[in-house]
Amino acid sequence: MKQRKVPMRKCIVSNEMKPKKDLTRIVRDSEGHVAVDLTGKKNGRGAYITNDRESFLKLKDKDLLSRHLKVKVTTEDYERLIEESRGNDS
Repeated sequence: MKQRKVPMRKCIVSNEMKPKKDLTRIVRDSEGHVAVDLTGKKNGRGAYITNDRESFLKLKDKDLLSRHLKVKVTTEDYERLIEESRGNDS
């Protein structure tokens, strides 16, 4: 039986290549709203982050999402994203 190809993505915090299912996708839609994409299929510009609290804290400290998603992300947005991503920590 053939082995299926595992899709790999790069975490924007650690710059490590990991399987897509091990990462959380943050997406910016056409209106500029930033949200956690639990399905991995929403339209918009996306960035992948490792599913741990430390990565999200580094993301917030360095303001990496503003650079990668090309939109200003506020502190309140980061807090909301951390809360939304907790549902994906399983």
